Amino acid sequence: MRLTRRNLLRGLAAGGAAAAAGPAEARKRKVAGLDSVGMLYDSTRCIGCRACVAKCREANDLPPSRVHLGGGVYDAPLDLDGRTKTVIRLVSEGDRDTFVKSQCMHCVDPACVSVCMIGALQKNSATGVVSYKRDACVGCRYCQVACPFNVPKFNWDVAFPQIVKCELCRHRADPGAAGIKAVANPACCEACPREAVIFGKRLALLGEAKRRIAEAPDRYQPRVYGETDAGGTQVLYLAARGFEFEDLGLPEVGSRPVPERAEVLQHAIYYGMIAPIALFGAALVTVRRHRAQLREEGD
Repeated sequence: MRLTRRNLLRGLAAGGAAAAAGPAEARKRKVAGLDSVGMLYDSTRCIGCRACVAKCREANDLPPSRVHLGGGVYDAPLDLDGRTKTVIRLVSEGDRDTFVKSQCMHCVDPACVSVCMIGALQKNSATGVVSYKRDACVGCRYCQVACPFNVPKFNWDVAFPQIVKCELCRHRADPGAAGIKAVANPACCEACPREAVIFGKRLALLGEAKRRIAEAPDRYQPRVYGETDAGGTQVLYLAARGFEFEDLGLPEVGSRPVPERAEVLQHAIYYGMIAPIALFGAALVTVRRHRAQLREEGD
């Protein structure tokens, strides 16, 4: 069908009628499954030995992340990077120090999965682990922009760059196993001499975190980070009294998942195809005016 002003107006009218019929369907809130796994990190137990960092590098066959310190070169990353899936950082507040471990949070409703156009990032329906398929990735790096925790990193040091992030050592598990058995004890949890980071089912870890707070309320901040933050995460945190979670690099993101906000907005824009039709209509008007101007100039 030839595109004319009449056809355009008919399309706009049809889109308006569709929009008037009702709003875009609300996005259903996602919740963690009963078998979802994760980690609990207790900053009051961490001594900053970085055994978890070294073990993670070994288990994932990652090259060293070279940092120049005091005239020497060390494998001591200051933050997550294209060679590092987990890192321990020192946080100081006045005359007090604490440590914090960073890695993928394995969100209940992950923004990285929501924006990945190819499906290179996926969330396992049984364990909740957010995995990455290197062969499917096109390197758009939308996941880096979308992640509220600034986790995914791009490895520029190889001929074919790829995203680097924690996958809870899923490669160490029995490939034929199902459920929680499909994820082995992550290397970082295995290496920690103080059990500052432990692995298990999310519900059990949440219960353990609340038990610790109840038993030592003067020791801990009175909430578990990740219980509801960003819609909930499967990596949970306990912070010492005197340290806010934001001091540890854990942002105040609210309880609403990032994809819930983004997808509702996106669906509203495209509902009834009003926005695309309007934009196309504006382009058509501009082209017609330009053609008319050229004809006038030619005369």
